[in-house]
Amino acid sequence: MLHPDDWQALALTLQLAALSTVLLLLLGTPLAWWLAQGQGRGRALIQTLVALPLVLPPTVLGFYLLLLMAPSGPLVALGLPMLAFSFGGLVLASVLYSLPFVVQPLTAAFRALDRDWLELAYTLRANRWQCWREIILPLTRPAFITAAVLAFAHTLGEFGVVLMIGGSIPGETEVLSVALFRHVESLDYARAHQLAAVLLAMSLIALFIAYRGDRRVAL
Repeated sequence: MLHPDDWQALALTLQLAALSTVLLLLLGTPLAWWLAQGQGRGRALIQTLVALPLVLPPTVLGFYLLLLMAPSGPLVALGLPMLAFSFGGLVLASVLYSLPFVVQPLTAAFRALDRDWLELAYTLRANRWQCWREIILPLTRPAFITAAVLAFAHTLGEFGVVLMIGGSIPGETEVLSVALFRHVESLDYARAHQLAAVLLAMSLIALFIAYRGDRRVAL
């Protein structure tokens, strides 16, 4: 059985992963659709910024986000609440850090769409919502499953970003990866083994559900 503090970390991690995944799909879908419509300097720049977390060390991203969210940072100066060392800050950091894992598979799927289906739907006077519901979403369902699974699983394993932004406040910002690090740092390997096993199991289950739900998904 997990320690009560570790149960708190587990609940917080699942809440963070679920909320981040929903927000990433809501924000990433229109962004991916726009990027898939063509090429240009503007799109190339946005693609570069979106993909930056893939190569940028997480602590670098976390450091600059911490400067933005700090009491003396520009976000607070604009009248926004201080997000550093809060759950809201973890959500914002997770969304930015996992954005490429949602945008890239969706962009590739939208580019691969057969435009003849859309043109046929438009000739039959289908509106945009009908095209999305009846044509685009069914044809790109594997990509959405991939994007959701990657976003959720990637958030589960975040460490550098969430540690920089949230620190290790039990019940507020301490997620499983941070709790695991704290146990290892204090040489409490028994609890560290438990948390590592939980993270491993959740990652395997997430991937298994994705492959089981739709075998056309390519990760």
